Amino acid sequence: MFRYNVRGENIEVTEAIRDYVEKKVKKLERYFSDSPEATVYVNLKVYTEKTAKVEVTIPLPYLVLRAEETSPDLYASIDLVVDKLERQIRKFKTKINRKSRETGTEIMKEAVFFTEDDNNSEENSELDIVRTKRLSLKPMDSEEAVLQMNMLGHNFFIFEDSDTNGTSIVYRRKDGKYGLIETD
Repeated sequence: MFRYNVRGENIEVTEAIRDYVEKKVKKLERYFSDSPEATVYVNLKVYTEKTAKVEVTIPLPYLVLRAEETSPDLYASIDLVVDKLERQIRKFKTKINRKSRETGTEIMKEAVFFTEDDNNSEENSELDIVRTKRLSLKPMDSEEAVLQMNMLGHNFFIFEDSDTNGTSIVYRRKDGKYGLIETD
């Protein structure tokens, strides 16, 4: 059974909004044979440019489902984020079923609560690796990595950080700025 924690930033969470969120997210419970005990964290934000951002996080014992969506309409954002979560659940289920078939064992039997329904071959094909690349990492700083990424026209770039000697990734964010992921 899902419990709901709905918060709003720059918006008052009315009973109608809360009911809509609960009704939409509750549809995800159909993917589980036993409804897991989980708290659904929903964060609603409304920005000055009249866009609404919805973030949903569902921490489960074996998986964290998380999605966010921004659109001009709050209710549309809620619908889109639930669709994303549904795809994540289906993808995870497909992955578990494939591993079970490959090894011939029940993987995470105690953790997987998914009900059985027809596997979609389209879901299986989206998880297939169709290309593999090998690369040697050149030591550089994050600024040089951003320049390299932009020159290549990519959205991310993997490099060896010359300061930490660890593998790092720079990426372009949706807002046009850059992010850095550092490894331990």
